[in-house]
Order: sequence, then structure tokens, then C-alpha cells
Amino acid sequence: MALFRRDAKPMYGVAEPEVKAAVGYGYQQQGNQGASQIGPPYFAYAEDGARARCMSVPTISRARDLIASVIGCLPLEMYTLKWNGEEMEEIPLAPRSWLQRLDPDNTNNFTLSWLFDDLFFMGVAYLHIKSRTADGYPASFQRLPANLVTTLDQQGAISYGPSKQLMFLGLPLDYKDVVQFISPIQALTTVAPRAIDTALKLEQAANRNAVAVQPSGVLRQTGGQPLSSEELAQMAQAFNVARMSNSVAAISEHLTYNETSATPDKMLLSEARNFQALEMSRLANIPGFLCNLSIGGYNYSNSKDAREQLWLFACKAYATCLSEGLSGDNVLPRGTYVRLNPKAYLAADYMGDYASEMPEEVAPPMTPQTTPAPMPEMPDPTDSNGVPLAND
Repeated sequence: MALFRRDAKPMYGVAEPEVKAAVGYGYQQQGNQGASQIGPPYFAYAEDGARARCMSVPTISRARDLIASVIGCLPLEMYTLKWNGEEMEEIPLAPRSWLQRLDPDNTNNFTLSWLFDDLFFMGVAYLHIKSRTADGYPASFQRLPANLVTTLDQQGAISYGPSKQLMFLGLPLDYKDVVQFISPIQALTTVAPRAIDTALKLEQAANRNAVAVQPSGVLRQTGGQPLSSEELAQMAQAFNVARMSNSVAAISEHLTYNETSATPDKMLLSEARNFQALEMSRLANIPGFLCNLSIGGYNYSNSKDAREQLWLFACKAYATCLSEGLSGDNVLPRGTYVRLNPKAYLAADYMGDYASEMPEEVAPPMTPQTTPAPMPEMPDPTDSNGVPLAND
């Protein structure tokens, strides 16, 4: 066998070339110093300015709270799929410990609601893996505010996939310790900034008109000698005093009184603000009637129908995004899935866990109805001789 073996010839003065990834296409792990910045304490955490502007619009705040109230109350369930000969059948599995609490320091209601908040306003959400089990899968998580995370390999308002170059508060963060959720809907803060700016300017204009005192009428001089500014002020003050104490006013032939056409709905820009509120409900993908907006010719039958529309048009996309993100291969073994189950929310009589505690109305006991005893027959009256008396 030695006849077919060739020994490598030594190369003098020439270094063996080193194979490297192409610049711009490879990823070099720079460290995990960003994990040291994850709170508590939370001194370095701050709210995003664009989100704060959006939340100052009442319709957006209402839409956000409605969706968060649904997402934060849905239970997490674990299951697997098995072919039963006709279709894929869901088989429930024993849940992992983190299904009840993703973050040991916070409730799932808090964590899921703010994960949705990041998806709603920022378009992405992040969970940092705090600890792992013996099999290498996550045991606990902690939410990372999306506005404090920077992706070096993706720029712009749209995410094209999970990032492999994460920075948290300016320091590198290992992407393998982060669960990334990418919203199917573009971030609210980037999709329509001019519409949000218009709503804010209308609110500011209504606020200015609310504190501005508008006169109820104008006294105008139509003839005679022109009056000075002081004389006009004295005449207006005297007219106002007389108007407050008398129901009938008398003015000179050289004066006219014209009522102003300013009404509360015009001063507060009610029609324009209602139209812009409808625009904000469209922007948030939520039915307008759920934001208490008046919509002509649109109504719903009952609360069950309203819940179904809220789930279908606003909540389902975000719930599916969170469910599939928590079902990834970096979180669970392949073939195991987690979902936010909306079954209880969509029930006909949605009462949560309090349904079993509500006392049921007990109907009064039915008593058997007895037939009254017949009245004894009374003999006909007779006189002293036994002769029956005639009835008048």
C-alpha cells in the first residue's frame, strides 16, 4: 500500500493559505457582551419616541389595548401531529415548565402583551434565553425591548429574516440565545407616518380651540362718528352686562349685533377628527365600531360576533406569529409545537375561569297541584212547616 501513498512535499518560505469567508457574506461572532446589559436594573431602558407619538392618538391606543387584552389572556398549549390514516391529528403533550411562565419574574399576561406591543409598533420582537435544560433547550426567557435591539445585517423598516448580527444597547449579543419574532404586518410607526402626524395635529388644533374663548356675538358700528378702541371696549362691556341681566336688548341705529357661527362641534373639529380616527382604525387593522366610532350602515349582532371580528382581523396574525416563533427548532424538539389557543376566548359565553364560580340560578321547586275538595251541598231553605221557600 505504500506504493500508492504520496507524502506532501515541504514548501520552503511559503505559508499555507488560510480559507476565509467572503467579506460581507460571512458572520463572525464578536462576543456576547450585550447580555450583561439586560436588566434588572433597567436604568438604560427607554421608550421609543415613535411609539410614544402613536400612543398619544386615542384610536391607536384603543386598538393596541384591545388586541393586547386578547393576546395576553390566551393560554399556551403544547401538542404534536400524527397521521391517523385520513388526516393529521393533534395530540396534546405535557407542557414544559415555561409554558406557564415564559419569564420567571413576570406573568405570561405581561410578557405576551408586550411581545405583541413590539410586533405592533416595531415589527419585530425578541426573547432572550435566560437558562436552558439538560437537553439544551430553553428553560426560561426574558423579553428584550425591540427599540433597544439593533440588527447590523439588515437595514430599513422591513425585516427579511432572523438576524445573525444583533446588538443590544450598543454591545454584541449572541443570536443563538435570542428567539426572534418577525411580524407579518409592517410596523405601525413606519407604515403611515403622515397619517399619524395629521391625527396629532388635529388633536393639537382641537386643544387650542378648547382653551380659546370665542365671543357669542359681534357689535358692529354702521354709522355715526367713528369710536376709539377704548369707547368700543366700554360699549361692548356695557352691552355684555346688560345682556346678562336682561332678556331684551336695545341698540342704537348705528350699531348691529351679529351672532358668531362658531359651535362646539366646529371648534373641536369633530367631523375631521372622526374621519381621521377611522383612518387610524384602518391603519391598526381593527373594525371601527370596536373603537367606538360611528359608522353608517354597519352594525353587528352580538358580542360574540364582535369578538370573532376582533380575532379574525386584528389578533390572529400576531397570535400565529408568536405561536410559530415559540415552536421553532431553537426552542422545542422537531415535531413539537406550541400555540396560543383562542378556543375559550371565542366561546359563546366567554367568562374565563370565573364561569365555574358564578352561582347558577335555581328555579323554585315545583309543588304538585292538588284538586280542592268539593263543597258540601246545602239543603234548600224551608219554612217552619217544611215547605221550600221560593227564590226571589
